[in-house]
Amino acid sequence: MPKAAAKSKARALVVDDEPDILDLVRITLARMGLEAQCVGTLKAARQALAADRFDFCLTDMRLPDGDGTDLVRHASASCPEMPVAMVTAYGNMESAVAAMKAGAFDFVSKPLDLRVLRELAAAALRARGRATDSLNTSDGPQTKLIGESPQILELRTLIAKLARNQAPVFISGESGTGKELAASLIHQLGPRADQPFVPVNCGAIPADLVESELFGHRKGSFTGATSDKPGLFQAAQGGTLLLDEIADLPLPMQVKLLRAIQEKSVRPVGAAKEVPVDVRIISASHLNLADAVARGAFRQDLFYRINVIDLHLPPLRERTGDIPMLVAHLLPRIAAESGSPAESLADDAMAALCNYAFPGNVRELENILERASALCESSVLTAADLRLPDLQQTPAAMSSHPSAAAPLASAPPTAQRPLAERLDAIEKPLLLDALQQSDQNPELAAARLGLSPRSLRLRRARLGLAPDDAT
Repeated sequence: MPKAAAKSKARALVVDDEPDILDLVRITLARMGLEAQCVGTLKAARQALAADRFDFCLTDMRLPDGDGTDLVRHASASCPEMPVAMVTAYGNMESAVAAMKAGAFDFVSKPLDLRVLRELAAAALRARGRATDSLNTSDGPQTKLIGESPQILELRTLIAKLARNQAPVFISGESGTGKELAASLIHQLGPRADQPFVPVNCGAIPADLVESELFGHRKGSFTGATSDKPGLFQAAQGGTLLLDEIADLPLPMQVKLLRAIQEKSVRPVGAAKEVPVDVRIISASHLNLADAVARGAFRQDLFYRINVIDLHLPPLRERTGDIPMLVAHLLPRIAAESGSPAESLADDAMAALCNYAFPGNVRELENILERASALCESSVLTAADLRLPDLQQTPAAMSSHPSAAAPLASAPPTAQRPLAERLDAIEKPLLLDALQQSDQNPELAAARLGLSPRSLRLRRARLGLAPDDAT
């Protein structure tokens, strides 16, 4: 019986050439119920992986006969279900980022913080337990990602890989493509699924309250601070924090966020000491962060820290084949929630949707269906019920019909115009219409478009629309 119990104990491979470190890690893991096999070289680690099975591997970055990153790559190829964590020198974030790009699950800095080590080991074992889960089962979380296009199939695969490690992820994509959904799926499919998922729109927080909202504050630290309040980092303890529209963070706050991510601790406003936090960071933005860095609007060091892995969400116009599936998913739900009789789309309505450019992506599709359902008294929605703007076909359709007309009746031919210009021609009248419908109130217009007020200001500036431009 004791022998059988020993076989069921989780096993870790620890790779380091310092005997004191090996003893410390072995004792710490033993107290967690893990059996540790310790080796001191890259060669010995490879031999151990070939000869036995391990649930978790912790390796130093610098080994006598090689680099720990090489072991990460080797393990990713030979035993991809085993999480590998890296031990790096204190403050050496470049090495940590390189290791995670190579496939490392997470990292811990020297000198070892035993609390962080225990949390890392526990998260790695949870990740190991979830590594063999099927991500495309009929009742799995990824069924929320509707579509069967090559882009969506590839996205499901990438999300599955990202869910198994703790590397910071930056989700890029236009507004309405589902960045929060993708972040939620990464969380649900990973080892932190039982802990909180906390999304926050950085552009929706007033600049003078960002630090308090993220890090918390102590009573009396500023006017109105009548009691201690934990921040969003503490609210996400053990789970995942989504920093949506991270490009909207003020530059001074970007410095403090970088430190919080690197040190895995936060200092509440008015507090004398930092508070340790165990949070996975996922960030997102519809803006090009590399351009923001070049303009000096976003810190380069923070960009490299959050952009370890970039997950790009395709716009709906690039996967029009998924539109029928999306409609079949959305329309019954909308009908049930609103009491609308609309249950299906006529052929002309489906054709109109498939030939529409969708500058607002899936969010706009949902809004179109909701509006049409609310106004339609029939069980079948027609193209007229959709009330689509008079826009050109999608770029995909244009490629099949090079002689197609301009995207707007009043715009010049676009056959030789860049995609960005064509999209601007689509976006400009939508912004002007939203402003007109909102009596030139930017906040109401932003809400109508599903944007933050700051995003609307940036788009108006980019399109050359003066604040009082209504023509």
